[in-house]
Amino acid sequence: MATLTFTPSPAPYPLLSQRKLTGLGPSQCLGTPKEAIRIPSSNGKAMFPEKGLLARAETSSPPTPRRIILVRHGQSEGNVDESAYTKVADPKISLTEKGKAEAEECGWRIREMIEKDGADDWKVYFYVSPYKRTLETLQHLGRAFERSRIAGMREEPRIREQDFGNFQDREKMRVDKALRLRYGCFFYRFPEGESAADVYDRITGFRETLRADIDIGRFQPPGERSPNMNLIIVSHGLALRVFLMRWYKWTVEQFERLNNMGNGNIIVMEKGYGGRYSLLMHHTEEELREFGLTDEMLINQEWQNTARPGDLNYDCPVVNSFFTHFEDEGCRTPY
Repeated sequence: MATLTFTPSPAPYPLLSQRKLTGLGPSQCLGTPKEAIRIPSSNGKAMFPEKGLLARAETSSPPTPRRIILVRHGQSEGNVDESAYTKVADPKISLTEKGKAEAEECGWRIREMIEKDGADDWKVYFYVSPYKRTLETLQHLGRAFERSRIAGMREEPRIREQDFGNFQDREKMRVDKALRLRYGCFFYRFPEGESAADVYDRITGFRETLRADIDIGRFQPPGERSPNMNLIIVSHGLALRVFLMRWYKWTVEQFERLNNMGNGNIIVMEKGYGGRYSLLMHHTEEELREFGLTDEMLINQEWQNTARPGDLNYDCPVVNSFFTHFEDEGCRTPY
């Protein structure tokens, strides 16, 4: 089990009961990619193989990745000394030597986790923020993987750090951050910069691209349809929290409870028994409570463990807690 490092943990809570299911494996791909499907054209003579590919796509989707692994960059110069942002552009802030070591160690932890699956055909595919510190993190993290294990990578500007403005005035930034605490961390927009709500909008676009990539298996090498692909997203603390908020439909209040991941640490979304991604497949309840998940969020993660793609959670704890006029009625609204 990977160890996560978070900023101040909330008060401890009693653990929810763990649900363990056995005898269920990852989703399997029907058929083989080498099967040839030929559909005759309307003239009864010419053959159009591409029509066969379209027909096959309608009946057999590629297997979804086994995991989506979120990585926060290693320690950067800005993490050590905030004055670095006054003379170096945020996208050009580098890793420290400690940050480089954190990134490489993170890569080996990810590899160890994947190898425990016992699969021979596993691969990784990377999405990375274009900032220097995330690119350097990926370079050092990638040392844990030989070329044959890396299916590819994509630089993705939409998962960059929250924009705080251009070259930052250190004293003004302290004032702005104090105002953000009063105004609310999600909606406060830095002058000449972004709010977390702005980040949410671009992360939404990235999520749709990611879902499309998953649906068509864009990251699978030609001729391969392995269920043992692992997607790794190398990004920034707030951007990754917003990504999780968007994916799991967390509320603004729930987002503002979340704590930042430590540098060079990971959060793992692993495919559950029904095919959806759950944080509880890899992390313990204690780890997720330290990250900031509430009882309601953990209950939903337990549901994610066994739910199928397309299912709706009709026992939605958020609805029950929001509408105070309910007494003993059950919640029948989709989550």
